[in-house]
Amino acid sequence: MKRTHHCNELRSEHIGQTVTLTGWVHSKRDLGGVNFIDIRDREGRTQTVFDPQDVPQAICDVAAGLHSESVIEVTGKVRQRPAGTNNDKIPTGQVEVLATELTVLNQAAVLPFVIDDPEVAAKVNEEMRLKYRYLDLRRPEMLRNMRLRSKVAIATRSYMDEQGFLEIETPTLFKSTPEGAREFLVPNRREPGTFYALPQSPQQFKQILMVAGVEKYFQLARCYRDEDLRADRQPEFTQVDIEMSFIEREDIYALIEGLLKRVWKAALDMDIPTPFKRLTFEEALNRFGIDKPDTRFGFELVDMTEDFKGSSFKVFSGAVASGGVVKAMNAKGLACVTQGQMETMTDYAKSFGAKGLAYIKVESGEWKSPIVKFFSDAEKEALKTKLQIEEGDLILFAADQWLTACEILGKIRLYIAEVLQKTGKLTIDPKRFDFLWVVDFPLLSFDKEQNRWYSSHHPFTSPVAEDIPKLVSEPKAVRGQHYDIVVNGVELGGGSIRIHQPDVQKTVFEQVLQIPPEETQSRFGYMLEAFKYGAPPHGGIALGFDRMIATLCGTPSIRDVIAFPKTAKGTDLMTDAPSVATARQLKDLRLEVKAAPPKDQS
Repeated sequence: MKRTHHCNELRSEHIGQTVTLTGWVHSKRDLGGVNFIDIRDREGRTQTVFDPQDVPQAICDVAAGLHSESVIEVTGKVRQRPAGTNNDKIPTGQVEVLATELTVLNQAAVLPFVIDDPEVAAKVNEEMRLKYRYLDLRRPEMLRNMRLRSKVAIATRSYMDEQGFLEIETPTLFKSTPEGAREFLVPNRREPGTFYALPQSPQQFKQILMVAGVEKYFQLARCYRDEDLRADRQPEFTQVDIEMSFIEREDIYALIEGLLKRVWKAALDMDIPTPFKRLTFEEALNRFGIDKPDTRFGFELVDMTEDFKGSSFKVFSGAVASGGVVKAMNAKGLACVTQGQMETMTDYAKSFGAKGLAYIKVESGEWKSPIVKFFSDAEKEALKTKLQIEEGDLILFAADQWLTACEILGKIRLYIAEVLQKTGKLTIDPKRFDFLWVVDFPLLSFDKEQNRWYSSHHPFTSPVAEDIPKLVSEPKAVRGQHYDIVVNGVELGGGSIRIHQPDVQKTVFEQVLQIPPEETQSRFGYMLEAFKYGAPPHGGIALGFDRMIATLCGTPSIRDVIAFPKTAKGTDLMTDAPSVATARQLKDLRLEVKAAPPKDQS
């Protein structure tokens, strides 16, 4: 290439050298006929100067007529910037290039939105950014995300290779399987009426690889789920997929802690301490109301069940009598809560089926609440002692079945932290990362609407060995060998030790999950057959690669770390996908579309 340096390379030691730079016009200023143009490439930017005293007027006129984001090539001599004009915000801010030649490689049209001002660009409507994603990706902030993503992928592959893993690709065209999220179906032209499914994960293939004797497998796997989207979900996403043979849970913990230590060092030059803290599923719910707790702040839940089981306040005592619990939380310093904020918290409680949200405000030395009159002195003293109640506190309650009560206050706890951060009453260091393992999950959960058990993780998760006899007789009591890795309230990934005995797997499919035998055979027959021929004990984990990158970049949306993401409606605004199939395509597939496509697919 003609360029001699990239746009973040020139320093004082280059003064006097003639250089050639290529890139985009980042910004342009005209100071009394002298044009200053910042030229930018992937690495950074450098100021160039077009002075009529040193370069023909014709070149200066071309420079003056350039639009932002035009692609140019500039040749000139590096010089020290005049006294008082250094720019300490960029690494090349001590020098500038006095241009002698200018070639316009491509003149840009007027931009649909500003790129050179980070604050203005950040406020651009996201739909506009996605429609012109190629412009959005030019922003230094977005390029930083893409660079970091690449660096983490390389660090991951390097670490896994050092640990003796083989990277093996698995098929994208698979077969439909039950459980989990809705799948994308792909019609098969060769056999009309049959369909492939895009894999939600390589779960079954990686277990088959263990049967095949690979022992240590990993893959940066593309996965697909046809589910409702939000900031941390996309219909197509990437996960670090891992499976190992002849291991126990402790082996997985050590491997992943080592991987994340390597990744954080490569991405942020940060040494994270290991081993990570561990919480049981029950403890996480009891203390934080959620199975992916953010432990960077307090407001922990406190159990008040024993204190209120005989209370005159029938909402509490009635909940205990029906097998439920009473949970409380001290939102310290939030007695000044607004009516709107109180209504939001009440709506959270109602969304879980509660009739309302009981509370106490501590103001001017008085406990203000319509429920306090029902409390005995002993109950008040228990609250004061357990919750360390002080002036200005807001006490919130949930009385319901254990899981519901925990989840109500868990949801409100996160909202409280958000409110206090906005008001400056709670400060969380953005460079703090609290890692932990959540372990000892129940193997199964019960769906009241369908009156059946379903897998808390997935149907290949192994029960704790001593609980296997309870699979049919007492499924609620069965513990699963399932584990999640969490950081700052974000679930980075989850995994389990797998079932490797065909009889146990068949029992889970047919007797516990109530999958008909013919369906079990149709969908998992090949897997059960493979297990007959010497399947080793094995287990694994999958880390959400996009979520991990978003956490490292400090953004709440994984769309900011994916080059070409979909909108919340699952559309690609840049390419206008999905699109309508032609009559010829439908004919080849022997398909007929009965519903007209929506006019607005954005």
